[in-house]
Parts: sequence; C-alpha cells; structure tokens
Amino acid sequence: MPNAFAAYLAEHHADLDAYLLSFFEGKTSRADLDAYLYGPLRAFTANGGKRHRPLICLAACRAVGGDPARARSAAAAIEHFQSAALIHDDIADHGELRRGEPCLYRTIGTGLAINAGDYGLMLVTDAVLGDASLPADVKLRVLRELTDMTQRTIEGQALDLGWVRDGRFDLTVDDYLTMATLKTAHYSGAVPLAVGAIIGGASEAQIEALRSFGLDTGLAFQIQDDLLNLVGNAGDKDFRTDITEGKRTLVAVYALSHAEPAVRDELEAILRSGTSDPAELDRAVVIFGETGALEAAHERALSLVARAKETLAGAELDAEGRRLFDDMADFFVERLK
Repeated sequence: MPNAFAAYLAEHHADLDAYLLSFFEGKTSRADLDAYLYGPLRAFTANGGKRHRPLICLAACRAVGGDPARARSAAAAIEHFQSAALIHDDIADHGELRRGEPCLYRTIGTGLAINAGDYGLMLVTDAVLGDASLPADVKLRVLRELTDMTQRTIEGQALDLGWVRDGRFDLTVDDYLTMATLKTAHYSGAVPLAVGAIIGGASEAQIEALRSFGLDTGLAFQIQDDLLNLVGNAGDKDFRTDITEGKRTLVAVYALSHAEPAVRDELEAILRSGTSDPAELDRAVVIFGETGALEAAHERALSLVARAKETLAGAELDAEGRRLFDDMADFFVERLK
C-alpha cells in the first residue's frame, strides 16, 4: 500500500513555492540589493527540498478541524528558518553543495551569505506579523513557539559545533540525543505540528500530543539521515561526508563507546583526519557495523517511531490526518529501503 505521507509530499511540495518567493519580490528598485540579497535568497528558496516542515504544519491545522490556509504564514516562517539554518550551517561546516547546487557562500561570498541567512531569520517573525488573517493572541502564541524553536536549534548547533571545535569524542549516546533533539527535532517535527494545531483551534491535549509526536519523529528523522549518509545511495553527493567531516552522529558516538581501545583509536583517527579516501570511509563503516552501531541507531529510530505512534493513538484527530501522520512516522524510518 502506498505511503500516504510520501504521496502527500509529492502532490503538495510545490504548493507554497510562489508564496515563499513573494517575500523577496518588490522589496526595492535598487539593482544592487537584488544582486546582493533578494536575488540569491530567491534562488536558494526556489531550489527547495520536499518542504516537509511547512507541509506538516498545514496538515496539523487540517487534522484538528482548522483551515490550513490560515497556517500558511506560519508554515512559510518555518521554511524561511530552514533556509537560514542551511545557509549558516554550510558556512560553519565548510560545505560544498546544497541540493545539488554550490552552497550560497560559495557563489556570493561568506559575508553576503551570512547576511542572507540573517534575513531569513528575520522572516520567521515578519511572515507571521504580516498576516492580517491571524488574531493578535494567536500571533503572539505562534511567535512564542517560533522563538523557542529558534533558541533550541541554536543551542543544539552550539553543542554540535563546540564538540567539533574542541575535538570532543568523549560523548555518550545521551549527549547525542540531547544535541539532536535541540538542533533538529523541534524545528523538523514538534513546532511545525504544534503551530499548525494552534492556528487550527486545537485543544491543549491535541497540541501537546502532536508536539510529542513531532519530537520523537523529528529525532528519528535525524538518526535515519545519519544512517542514509553512511549506507544509503553511494551515488548521492553527500555520501559518507559525515565521516569526512568527523560528525558526532549517533552511529559514531555509539561505535566509539563500544569499540575495543585499539579499534576506537583507529576510528577516532579516521574521524579526525578529514579523509575522503574511499578505503578509509569503508573501514569506518565496517567498524560501525562490527560494533553494532548501525543496528543500534536503526533500532533507536524504530523505537522512537513506535512511541510516537502510541502518543498519536490517544489524540483526537480526523481520520485522514491520523493516517497521514502514522505514515509520516513510517516514512521517516523507511527511507533506507
């Protein structure tokens, strides 16, 4: 049976494109501003992914009986946040490609790319403030959610970057889960769902059930992304770059904490080296397999999805919304198949 969430993304991923691009239109008559700010942001936004974050915001609004059109500005705010985060992440990680194109800082320079990302962060607030259809009390609550989301994501990024800066590999699985929950799960799952439900007029019980569901599925999404980078499609542009960049993924942290001392030293040396040698990358993945790290990460993702589904089972949602979110949970952990 086809996955309803995959079909939903495929059918609706372009629905918000024109609206998102409208935030960069008609801002100025100065050609320089278009060249240095609005044009690059417009191009970056147009080259979007599956738009799952804004689309689940709209779906949550519908699932609690609301009009998803009223959640459009909040959905756009979350997508603008995603763009800003990616632009800044690529600079911090010295990335080369984003969605098949050179990273923005590679094409317009680091300073201008930082500034463009800052503009994207401003739009998180501006998109909601400019929506005349939302009552003032709803705007305030949504902005509180988005501000908290931004804070938590920045906290998670601080941990991720700080561990790299300080060469830290003395991390536990709990350390990783804390970081990934902060950095990814709030803005990739919990907040889009909670915000959509708030705008849809949901009860507090519905809002918190969807938030909890989003935290678990958002974390599972990140863990599965880590796995895909290692054992997914070898033709993908980012294949095994997590090893090259020495990322503290759940797989790496688990392997380092379970390997024999000599093997741990070998793996840590590979992760510190910045290597892109296929033989070295293969060796790291072999160690991940032998220590049980790959299986442990996948099992953790499955456990999170199972818990998310249990939470959702007790929530009052319409039948279509419940099926969509159940399939969303499955979709996040089935991407390795």
